[in-house]
Amino acid sequence: MSELDDLDRRLLALLQANARESTAQLSRRLGVARTTVLARLARLERQGTITGYTVRLALDVDARAVEAVVGIVTDPKQGRSVVRELAALPELRQLSSVSGEFDYVALLRAETPARLDDLLDRIGEIAGVARTTTSVVLARRIDRT
Repeated sequence: MSELDDLDRRLLALLQANARESTAQLSRRLGVARTTVLARLARLERQGTITGYTVRLALDVDARAVEAVVGIVTDPKQGRSVVRELAALPELRQLSSVSGEFDYVALLRAETPARLDDLLDRIGEIAGVARTTTSVVLARRIDRT
């Protein structure tokens, strides 16, 4: 992956805010030609800086949905197999390896509190998971993802 210049960073910031924005609008906002935006997008995709475009749903799409942050401690040398098992959970939104008290931190989004409870039981039963600690998300104060 090559170095990003200021124009690349500004283009990426605009796309993170609204990935559906037209190249014409992006070019106006950046003050460059539309062909420049198209060339930058093609290069950023080709080199793997942009790996895809996605849809982010508002939390109120399903008012019953519940999110939780789960700290996961694994047995030594079991991390890879735990990650494979976690990857199979469609409610897993994000998994990060972290330093400190936990080996991984997972963000889950379940349709109901009962489904979240089931997911937490399933995670606890994964071979190699030594311990979990869960915090239910009450409200997002800032969301830049």
